[in-house]
Amino acid sequence: MRIGILTGGGDCAGLNAVLRAVVRRAESYRFEVLGVKYGWAGLITLDVVQLRYADVEDLLAVGGTSIKTSRTNPVKRPEDAQKVLGNVRKLGIDALIAVGGDDTLSAAQKLAGMGLKVVGVPKTIDNDLSATDVTFGFDSAVNAAMDALDRLLSTGRSHDRVMVAEVMGREAGWITLHAGMAAGANLILIPEQPFDIDEVCDSLRKRRSEGKRWALIAVAEGTPLREAKGIVAKEAEVDEFGHVRLGGIGQFLADEIEKRTGFETRATVLGHTIRGGSPSAFDRVLATRFGVAAVDLVKEGKFGLMVSLRGTSIVPVPLEEAVAKPKLVDKELYDVAKTFLM
Repeated sequence: MRIGILTGGGDCAGLNAVLRAVVRRAESYRFEVLGVKYGWAGLITLDVVQLRYADVEDLLAVGGTSIKTSRTNPVKRPEDAQKVLGNVRKLGIDALIAVGGDDTLSAAQKLAGMGLKVVGVPKTIDNDLSATDVTFGFDSAVNAAMDALDRLLSTGRSHDRVMVAEVMGREAGWITLHAGMAAGANLILIPEQPFDIDEVCDSLRKRRSEGKRWALIAVAEGTPLREAKGIVAKEAEVDEFGHVRLGGIGQFLADEIEKRTGFETRATVLGHTIRGGSPSAFDRVLATRFGVAAVDLVKEGKFGLMVSLRGTSIVPVPLEEAVAKPKLVDKELYDVAKTFLM
């Protein structure tokens, strides 16, 4: 049997650990593995490479993906979808493992409906995929963000400044919430909870009146302003999956705070600094378990599924369930965080 594997969407820590696990498990079954380069684009342009365990054995701790990635949408144009299906047949690929987030797996689900034998592996730092308790890449991103927030907090204390950290998070605030809670942020703003700039400034004034002249604010890039009923975006243009490029909420918030309160305020965009780098121990283990489980599903002839973490077990779930709707931060968890916010 010949298996193809691709990594799509934004890179994250743990992708190479999946590749390593898939190749190792496949070789134990005497399966051949083709790495599809640049995500779905590689199946449109026939850009593939044969993978052997010797090629991936030492990649467990290496961030990113050795077979590259892209945000190509193969179902945006019917001719590209047909190229994917045709090239899968041309390459003799019996089954495909698609590693990615909502966009990559939504495409996989649609192609499965067109006859593609595919198994999904959930990957996203945003942790916003339904049907799995957690995605690999998330834990590594949270730890990187927490470390950055810790550093900003010490600077804020030293200079009596308000420090604003803009964190990745388009629709879901999982990274911002977890990292903010872990770092002891004084205010955490997430997409699920639109905020009022006046309320933010009032909270800072109250904090200042109590003798606390510094503050740390963690804000997700997709957090909307309640009064504006919208988000701050760098560009109006959208990518192939219809996403505008977000960014700017951190600087906007810092400018407004300083203008309205007179408190010295600085903004930092964490951006891609939390996406790359070596995966955490948790993500290395989870990615490895996902990779092994994906190959096992292929061996059993079970397709149209995604491997998922439920409790401590890896279980298969339908792709349509995984991409049906984004997994957002629940109110109960945010209420716990609010216990410690100003």
